[in-house]
Amino acid sequence: MARSSEGAREALSGRIGTVYQEVSRFPSVTYANVGPEIAARCGAKCLPLYTEWRHTDLERHQKLRFSRQYILHHDGREIVSVTPVGVPAEIHNQLLIGMSPTGKYKAILTHYLETGQKQEVLEVWNNSGRVRNINLTALDKHGKVYTDEQFRCFAWSNSETQIVYVAERKHSPKQQFFSQEEFTEAQENERFVYNDNWGETLGDKSVPVLCVLNIETTEVSVLGDIPGHLSPGQALWSPGDKGIIFVGWWHEPFRLGLYACSNRRSALFLFDLSENSCELLTSDDQSVSSPRLSPDQTHLLYLEGPMFGSHRQCLKLQLLNWQTKSSYTVVDIVRTSTAGFYGIYSGALSMLCWASDNQRVLLSTPQRSRKEVLIVDTKSGSVNSITSGTSEGSWTLLGVQQDLLVVSCSSPSCPPSLKVGVLPPAGSELELQWISVEESSVLPDMEWKILTVDPALSEKGSPYSKEAADQSFEAILLIPRGSKQGEEAFFPLVVSPHGGPHSVFDACWRPTMSGLCRLGFAVLLVNYRGSLGFGQDSIDSLISHIGVQDVADTQLAVEVALQMACLDPNRIALLGGSHGGFICCHLIGRFPEMYKACAVRNSVTNMATLLGTSDIPDWRYASLGLPYSYERIPTVKDLAAMLLSSPIIHATKVRAPLLLCVGAKDRRVSPYQALEYYRVLKARGIPVRLMWYPEENHALSGVVAEADVFMNYAQWITHHLSRKVD
Repeated sequence: MARSSEGAREALSGRIGTVYQEVSRFPSVTYANVGPEIAARCGAKCLPLYTEWRHTDLERHQKLRFSRQYILHHDGREIVSVTPVGVPAEIHNQLLIGMSPTGKYKAILTHYLETGQKQEVLEVWNNSGRVRNINLTALDKHGKVYTDEQFRCFAWSNSETQIVYVAERKHSPKQQFFSQEEFTEAQENERFVYNDNWGETLGDKSVPVLCVLNIETTEVSVLGDIPGHLSPGQALWSPGDKGIIFVGWWHEPFRLGLYACSNRRSALFLFDLSENSCELLTSDDQSVSSPRLSPDQTHLLYLEGPMFGSHRQCLKLQLLNWQTKSSYTVVDIVRTSTAGFYGIYSGALSMLCWASDNQRVLLSTPQRSRKEVLIVDTKSGSVNSITSGTSEGSWTLLGVQQDLLVVSCSSPSCPPSLKVGVLPPAGSELELQWISVEESSVLPDMEWKILTVDPALSEKGSPYSKEAADQSFEAILLIPRGSKQGEEAFFPLVVSPHGGPHSVFDACWRPTMSGLCRLGFAVLLVNYRGSLGFGQDSIDSLISHIGVQDVADTQLAVEVALQMACLDPNRIALLGGSHGGFICCHLIGRFPEMYKACAVRNSVTNMATLLGTSDIPDWRYASLGLPYSYERIPTVKDLAAMLLSSPIIHATKVRAPLLLCVGAKDRRVSPYQALEYYRVLKARGIPVRLMWYPEENHALSGVVAEADVFMNYAQWITHHLSRKVD
C-alpha cells in the first residue's frame, strides 16, 4: 500500500511538472521599436521592427531573453504584410536599451564581471557597429544605474549627443575600527548607520541622482543642484535640450514603499542646465508620474492623483502647455462609468504614446476585467476604445511610432501575440485593422468567461453616490473544455481573489492559472469591489470595509459560479497572494465547511503586528479609514481595529489544510506573518505547511521559486480535495 501511495504521488508530481513546462514555454514581448524607413521598390514603404521577448528557461533556472526582427510592408494606409528577418537571437547581460530620436543610434547598458566586481558599461551602436564603449563603473561618478520600473530612464537628447539616466549616489567607503587604513571620524561613525530606502523591490534604491553622459566626450556629469528632499526619476529632455524634466518624490521625514503605490507625494520639475536650478512645474501636493512630451514638444502629458489613501487609484490625465507652463485636465478621475469608460490607472502610458498629429494619445488600462487600448483626444477630452469586443481579453500598447501601433494581446486561454496597426485619421479610429506579427493559438482544452456579480444595492455602509446604480463587480471563470467519455463532468474549483487590494485580474494569459485549468480544475479569478478598472467609487468602497466587503464579495462570486452545473460544490480550494491570501485566510475561518484546501503566498494574517514591519505603514491606517501622518503613533483603539479586521481572529474555526509560501526578503508583508499563523494552526492540529524561500521577496518571482510554488500549490490542492482530479 505504501509503495502504491508513493507511486501515485510521483505520478502526480510528474504530471504537474509536465503541465508547468508546457505553460511556461510561451514567451511574452517586453519591448518594441520601429526603425527608420527602408528604401523599397514599387512605392511601398518598408519599416524595420525590433522586438525583445522573455520566457522562463527551466533548465537554466533563469528568464531567457531574446530578440526578433521583422520588416513591415506599408502601402501608405495600412500594413499589408510582415516578413520575419533571420532567427531569434539570445540577449545576454543587457540592462537597458534606448533608441535615439531619429533611430540612427542605439544605446545599451550592459554588465559583466571583472575580478568578481560587476562592471556597468554603456555602449552606443549605429549601422557601422559599436561606436562607443564607456565603462561607467570605472568612471566612478555614481553607484549602480537604476533599471527598475519606478525610477529608471534612459533618454537621448534631441541632438543625439547626450543621454540622461538615474543612478544611486556615490557613497563614501565606510571604514571599521582598528583597521590599518586611515579613516576620518565621520567614516568611523557611519559604518553601521541605517540608510533608508524605497522598500519592496527597491531595497537597494536610497538616494537616486540624475546623470548626463556626453556621447562625444564620454564624460559623465551628476546633477548636484536638485533639492535635497527630492528623489528624482523618470527623466527626459526638455525642448531644445535646455533642461531635464523629471519626477521628484519627497523622501522626508522617511521613505514609504513605492512599488505598486501611485499615491506618494511627487511633482514634475524642470532642471535648467544653464542655471543649475530647479523649477516646479506642477502642484506639490499631489502624486504624478509618466511625463511624455508631444512630438512637436509643445505639450507635456502626465498622470496625476491624490496623496495617501488607497495605494492605487483612478488618475487624471493632465496636459501642460510648455510655453505658458499652465496645466489642465484632459481626462478627470472617473467615479463611476461614463458611457462605458471606467477611468485611467497607473502604468497606462507607454514611453511612446503620442500620435503624429500632436493631438491624440493612446494608452492601455483596465476597463473592468479587460485591459483595453484607448485613444484620447487631448483637445476635446473624448475617450474611445479601439479594442473592445475582441476575443482577446487584454491588450498592452508597446508604443506608437509614425502612427504605427505595436501591441501585445492575450487571453486566459491564449498566450501573448504581437500585432501592429496603422492609426487611421481622427474620427475613423474604429476602422483600424490589426495585422499579426507573431500569432499564438488558443489552447483547445480550456475556455473562459467573465461573470458579473451584483451585490445588494441596499447594502449598508456603501459609499457609492446615489447616482451610481451599478455596484457590480466581476470574476473570470476558466473551465476545462469537455470531459472524457464516461467521466464525471463536475470540475473541482480553485477560487483566487487578487492581491493589492487595489489591483485587478484582467483577462490575460496567466501560466499558473492556465496550468491549474489544464490539470482539471476550474479557476475563478475574483475582482471584488475595490479592484482597479471599475471607477474610483469602487476603490473607495473598500476603505474601512477591509476584511468584510472583499471577503463577502469573494464568497458571493463563488456562490454565483456554483450555479453553473459543471462545478463541484464539495471540492473547492482557495489560492491567493498578499491581500488575496488575506481574503483566503478569512474565508477558511468563516466558512470552514465549504473550503477543503487553501494555499497562500506572502499573506497578511495579522494587520496589527504587520504595522511596524511593512514598507507601507500608511496603508494599515488608510485601509481602515483612519488618517495617516508620518508622526502618528498607533493607539490601543487603532491596533484593536486592525486585529479585528484580520484573519487570525478566526483561526480557531479553521479546518482546511493550509499551505503558506513566503519570501524571506519580503519588505511589503513580513514573512513572520506566515510564521505566526503557522504556529497557531500547528498548535491546533490543523494540517499546515510553511515554504520558506530565503532569497525571494514579495512576488516570489525567481524562476526556481516560482516553479516550486506552483508544484507545491498544485500538489497540495489536489491531495487535499476529497477526490482525485483527472
